Amino acid sequence: QVQLVESGGGLVQAGGSLRLSCAASPHTYSGYAMGWFRQAPEKEREFVAAISRSGGTTDYADSVKGRFTISRDGAEDTVFLQMNSLKPDDTAIYYCVAGPRYSTLNPNPDYWGQGTQVTVAS
Repeated sequence: QVQLVESGGGLVQAGGSLRLSCAASPHTYSGYAMGWFRQAPEKEREFVAAISRSGGTTDYADSVKGRFTISRDGAEDTVFLQMNSLKPDDTAIYYCVAGPRYSTLNPNPDYWGQGTQVTVAS
């Protein structure tokens, strides 16, 4: 069973930045495609960003393009989400996701983390 452990959420003022991290275990030789979804209060869960196992391919939701950057540690199954120019609309629980195939990570990842709260105050 794959476990995903997120960290880095918190409260920030609008215009500020936060960096989320997520570590997957157990580590495998082939690695995982990884990414992030989020769910705001009374809204459906939505895709945020994804990165391939090699790190060479990324994808973003239109709402975060130019503000968020996904990256990964080349040696470990750890993914990061750098969030800049945060807006109140970015307030949500952010879930780390993973799976063996990048092509199916959105919208059906195989594994989900517990989530970390991000709150952006206006």
